[in-house]
Amino acid sequence: MLPCGAVLWRRLLRKRWVLGVVLGLSLVYFISSTFKQEERMVRDRNLLQVQEHEQPIMWKVKFSSGNSSQLSNQCRNSVQGKLLITDELGYICERKDLLVNGCCNVNVPSTQLYSCDSCLPNGCCSIYEYCVSCCLQPSKQHLLERFLNRAAIAFQNLFMAVEDHFELCLAKCRTSSQSVQHENTYRDPIAKYCYGEYPPELLPV
Repeated sequence: MLPCGAVLWRRLLRKRWVLGVVLGLSLVYFISSTFKQEERMVRDRNLLQVQEHEQPIMWKVKFSSGNSSQLSNQCRNSVQGKLLITDELGYICERKDLLVNGCCNVNVPSTQLYSCDSCLPNGCCSIYEYCVSCCLQPSKQHLLERFLNRAAIAFQNLFMAVEDHFELCLAKCRTSSQSVQHENTYRDPIAKYCYGEYPPELLPV
């Protein structure tokens, strides 16, 4: 036998006005949640606009001629290449010529410093490791600083994490939305790794 409370509750639910109240409360809750979400989106959008127009992005990138890795005899490198590797000193070498400390073996004739072999004058290269090596040239510092000064708020998440010239070149040379058109084809399918200020020129479709 059902308890009295349960029986009473079932009887109440059969009445139309009770269902109307429940439906009305649900509708009020839905509308208030929608408005709160909309207000939050507007507030976030306004905050982004204020940051974009009034507050310059504080980039952390450090350009320094002294390199701590030279003192410790350890190098960070581009890691991903199957055939070529670029270390943080700007040397590019074959993967087989990479030393155990992560640096390229400079005594091998094929190892090159600040090589731009596959790169065009606009700063776009067909091989990622050459892009990083070329980007690491000390003379490229002013170009990179100009890019950072003009970089849109959209790049903040990408470049706020980098701390030095090497990390900036690794990030800059990776393909991004700047390198593609229509979100599915490269602007320049050959030279798609760019350290320059501007994206590759838009090729005719």
